[in-house]
Amino acid sequence: MKKIINLTFAAMAFMTVACHKQAELTTLKPVAFTGNMTASTTTVTLSATTDDQSVITFTWPAVVYPYKSHVTYTLQADLPADTVGATAWQNATSVLIGTDVLTKTYKGSDLNTLALALGVTPNEVGKMVFRVQAYQDRNAYSKAVTLTISPYKIILPPSNNYPVLYLPGDYQGWSPGTAGTVAASVPNIYEGYIYEPAGGSYHFKFTSAPDWNHINYGDGGPGLLTTDGTKGDLVLPGPGVYELVANPQTLTWSYTLVTWGIIGDATPGGWSTDTQMTYDPAKQVWTVTANMVSSGSFKFRANNQWAIDFGITADGKIQYADNPALPYNGSLGNLTVPSNGNYTITLDLHDPNNYNFKLKKN
Repeated sequence: MKKIINLTFAAMAFMTVACHKQAELTTLKPVAFTGNMTASTTTVTLSATTDDQSVITFTWPAVVYPYKSHVTYTLQADLPADTVGATAWQNATSVLIGTDVLTKTYKGSDLNTLALALGVTPNEVGKMVFRVQAYQDRNAYSKAVTLTISPYKIILPPSNNYPVLYLPGDYQGWSPGTAGTVAASVPNIYEGYIYEPAGGSYHFKFTSAPDWNHINYGDGGPGLLTTDGTKGDLVLPGPGVYELVANPQTLTWSYTLVTWGIIGDATPGGWSTDTQMTYDPAKQVWTVTANMVSSGSFKFRANNQWAIDFGITADGKIQYADNPALPYNGSLGNLTVPSNGNYTITLDLHDPNNYNFKLKKN
């Protein structure tokens, strides 16, 4: 009997030890990169000529997991945490690299698109951070690599293909080829926007081509144009964003100094008070960050009045509902947000062939 009892205790002790060993085996031990990710360069300047060139290559060491199996690697890119409004990795863009792949090369066009999407200002020097995420049954992250980068602005072809006039002037060095435009969505009525920074002469002209070799529209008297470009420049009264309207058939033109806001029961001010937007000259867009509600709707409105405002078409594009220079459009709907929350709303009017907006929930 004593032997049976001893054997029983021995079996229990063995089971206890076995259980402890089993628990120890199932505990997830930490894994980490044993070396640093490296980049072939730390500075990249991009242009149209680098689009098809390999501009940077990232490499990293393999991560060894306790269980010998394949490891999936993902490259993450973001703005540095010290960038205004940025908290690194919270809004990172992730690019799946693949299983057991330890390198990633970017062509210029792909890196430029990534930089612009993250918010690096085109034609200026900015910074991006990159790291690698390894995954098998848990994540491991490499140390970050910082890249100094200068992306370039991508000029897309007009989405509507309306005919345009060009707006060379003192504000941009009198270069028709790089000037903004006004477009004729209605025959002979050319409309668009120009930004005049403080400190210039505020002189400009309309040209029929992106050069000085065709028709140059100058000053023909108050509100009038002349096709003799030597008669003088057109002049705006001071700094700011202006809506310009020109009719080369009647040789007339006009301007309106504008600010933009949002108004509606989806916005903080309801239908009685505009929530003002701020103009960013570098990005050429109007933005506002506001708490929005999905049960209401809103519109973009200029100068706190119902003279110039945008509604939305059935396919989600903004068009003028009211504009003194253009026909009234009563078929447009109001804009909405998909859910309650804090949004950054962007209105882009720099290209009259492609007026557009963006909603980003914060």
